[in-house]
Amino acid sequence: MATTATHAGGTVEVLHWWTSGGEAKAVGELKKSFESQGGTWIDSPIAGGGGDAAMTALRARVVAGNPPAAVQLKGPGIQEWARQDVLSDVDEVAQKEQWDKVLPPVLAAIMKYDGKYVAAPVNIHRVDWFWANPAVLAKVGISEMPKTWDEFNDDADKLKAAGITPLAHGGQPWQDATIFENVVLGIGGADFYRKAMVELDPNALTSDTMVKSFDQLRKLRGYVDANFSGRDWNLATAMVMRGEAAFQIMGDWAKGEFLAAGKKPGVDFVCAPTPGGAFNLNADSFTFFKVHGADRLEGQKVLASLIMSPGFQETFNLAKGSIPARTDVSLDKFDACAVKSHEDLLAAIENNTLVPSVAHEMAVPRSVRGEFLDLVTKFFNSDMSSVDAVKELAAAVKRAQTE
Repeated sequence: MATTATHAGGTVEVLHWWTSGGEAKAVGELKKSFESQGGTWIDSPIAGGGGDAAMTALRARVVAGNPPAAVQLKGPGIQEWARQDVLSDVDEVAQKEQWDKVLPPVLAAIMKYDGKYVAAPVNIHRVDWFWANPAVLAKVGISEMPKTWDEFNDDADKLKAAGITPLAHGGQPWQDATIFENVVLGIGGADFYRKAMVELDPNALTSDTMVKSFDQLRKLRGYVDANFSGRDWNLATAMVMRGEAAFQIMGDWAKGEFLAAGKKPGVDFVCAPTPGGAFNLNADSFTFFKVHGADRLEGQKVLASLIMSPGFQETFNLAKGSIPARTDVSLDKFDACAVKSHEDLLAAIENNTLVPSVAHEMAVPRSVRGEFLDLVTKFFNSDMSSVDAVKELAAAVKRAQTE
């Protein structure tokens, strides 16, 4: 009697937006690992917009009743899709492999809906990083990375006076917001950041601390080159690599670009947390959508187990520039930037200074995030005053919450 052939590892269609050097290499490791278990991987990459284009495509697929098996998705977005009853849980795998014991509680909670795992984290990214070219810094006598925003401003002024672009930046809304939230964290600290950026407290949003944050963002605007508008983040990283700019403020996926180009940490580039003494969290994860057919359901289970395996977490994060989502993975093969990130993560969990990124969809619903991005980019590209900015931001956030 004829039977329908199924693959040992099942079939998964994976929708993601990892298309640049370090990112593409990292997702390639996941594909390779899945295929080595006899599975069929259907790759659906959608470039651009920090995932915004991918979300547009996903909505169309879900409406059409044809979602991919796994989607790069994170933060409140996971809960939003779960509430629409379109996600599939992988709790059987999670319970068997005891994910609760190896994930930071704040991250595990984001991966669940109604107490069941509907997503699996591949990594932990730190958003609050400076990246710099030490040879460029040395040209103006800078030997240490700045520890406060005032120190950064002093360094940037020296670089600018020497005809060097102080800050490599790409003028896209999510990049503007990345810089902004790190400024808020550095000026206000973790408790203020949570109050303003996560809890969306109107008093915090309109406070003097927030005005000072916009003042600092205005200073940063003066340190970027004239051609920043529309530049992709990895091209800004390349400017630092080539010595065309001194610093970049970007999450540690930037390190994946340096490593993919054969650059050595501590030699060709240096890293340091931006001011604040906290940890701004971004975590990539794959969320599982409701699919039909034994082959696809098996593919989801195999993929979930693979993502959380210690071996894959090590391999993937070595390529991506991030650190493992599992706290029990050895960091012996990781560089000094990753070891520092891991140490600071554990300290932040202990000290309650671990905060979720707004720009990278870990903290607030997409509608509220959109208001942050729009206002910050409008400010960055105009002569709007900081006082007006906080008023507009508070009003926009309130509007998004009531819509």
